[in-house]
Amino acid sequence: MDEKLLEIICCPETYQPLKLADTELVTELNQRVQKGVLLSRSGEDVKEKIDEGLIREDGKILYPVRQNIPTLLIEQGIQLD
Repeated sequence: MDEKLLEIICCPETYQPLKLADTELVTELNQRVQKGVLLSRSGEDVKEKIDEGLIREDGKILYPVRQNIPTLLIEQGIQLD
């Protein structure tokens, strides 16, 4: 993820800053994708593994990044427990 882009993008819902998720969290989420138990905020199954993730400052939502492209749609966010 480009550092300059990371400095200017924010959560589309709350406008909080975003930070890059650590590798362990991305691995855990991808394991849940593989098992078919990861849901987006809209309640749909997340079917594609993620390459990286952007976590909202409050730590409640992760926005997936695939092929260096962040998906900053509220309904595509992943609720973190």
